Amino acid sequence: MTAGPPGVRRGETLLRTSAVARAFGDEVAVDGVDLTVHAGEVHALVGLNGAGKTTLMRLALGMLRPDRGRARLRVVPGPAVDARTAPAATWAQVGHLIETPFAYAELTVTETIRCAARLRGLDRHEAATAGERVIADLALEHWARRRVRTLSLGNRQRVGLACAVVHRPRLLILDEPTNGLDPAGVVRVRRHLLEAVEQGAGVLLSSHHLDELARVADRITVLHGGRVVGGLPPDGTDLERQLFAMLLAADGDAAGGAAGAPGAAGVGVARRDGGGR
Repeated sequence: MTAGPPGVRRGETLLRTSAVARAFGDEVAVDGVDLTVHAGEVHALVGLNGAGKTTLMRLALGMLRPDRGRARLRVVPGPAVDARTAPAATWAQVGHLIETPFAYAELTVTETIRCAARLRGLDRHEAATAGERVIADLALEHWARRRVRTLSLGNRQRVGLACAVVHRPRLLILDEPTNGLDPAGVVRVRRHLLEAVEQGAGVLLSSHHLDELARVADRITVLHGGRVVGGLPPDGTDLERQLFAMLLAADGDAAGGAAGAPGAAGVGVARRDGGGR
């Protein structure tokens, strides 16, 4: 096990959102969320459809401008930088998969992954080597010479994941990364994420599969109506029951005018066993 990427120590904050908020017209998508991701951990987001998970990730990546608050990244030595104005050196250490997988339909799987590596700053030789490695890691060898447009949903998802991780980023932001994957694919992705974390990467991911999150997450934060309403213990029992009890309680508080302050409990609930998975 390494201590983490050069210039970033295990446990240091790679991503921080501070009271970040975003609305689309009259619809509030994210409402004052405080959240962190540390080097060497998996921080999971859960919530119903429309809870604000994808919007929060887009804000963290600078894809959306917040109405208030800010998102800051520190994945290279030096001070944290605003996600909206981060330089290329920062994005060279970030990988992401948000909703639709990155892919060029007319290129082969190998060509698409190499393009992603090149866009993250790897030279031609490094991109080829890294592409071969991640194709093997995610069991894409059989499809390596096929055009992406011919792939199934699950295999397109694996290609998108390969593009997100090919450059071995220090921070990964993944929205429903196992969507469409068969059980073997889920295991491959789980193994890859845990290896990245062991090497010091930080991961922010969302999923509706609580049983899978329990296998990988160090912290689970619950979003509801654009707000953080609490956290779940990854090593707890019957997480689904706990989640729905929390959501019902949040709805009751909101109806009674006693909803928690924006950003409350944004750090989630950590494992009681000290992080073992």
